[in-house]
Amino acid sequence: MSCSATEPLSVLPAGRAVASAKEGDFAINGWEKMTGHHVIELAQKFEDYGVESVIYTDIGRDGMLAGVNVDASVKLSEALKIPVIASGGVSNLNDIKLLCDVANVGIRGVITGTAIYKGTLNFKEANDLAEKLTG
Repeated sequence: MSCSATEPLSVLPAGRAVASAKEGDFAINGWEKMTGHHVIELAQKFEDYGVESVIYTDIGRDGMLAGVNVDASVKLSEALKIPVIASGGVSNLNDIKLLCDVANVGIRGVITGTAIYKGTLNFKEANDLAEKLTG
């Protein structure tokens, strides 16, 4: 299964779907167009299609170092049976801790870029903390 670049979810190799949303609304076309479809509704459809995990990016926080949207990530994860990888807004080790605290509801990973690039998050320290907190 595959999707065009203008569809709300893009399926990646190995059955992962990318869900980009702002305030729960799916974004397409490079995050410039909001679809009016809720992230949970569409992610559930893709789960039904056989997607094995969802990478969820809060585009209102992405690259801003504003803190990961734990609440939205948890709500999505609780609505699915498949793992969620959180993305957008990660700023420091506290965000890693917050996500580890909710790993039991299906948050299985995190994507960060700006925090590492700007030096507010050390990858090794983040990885070590995640290993310590989640075993």
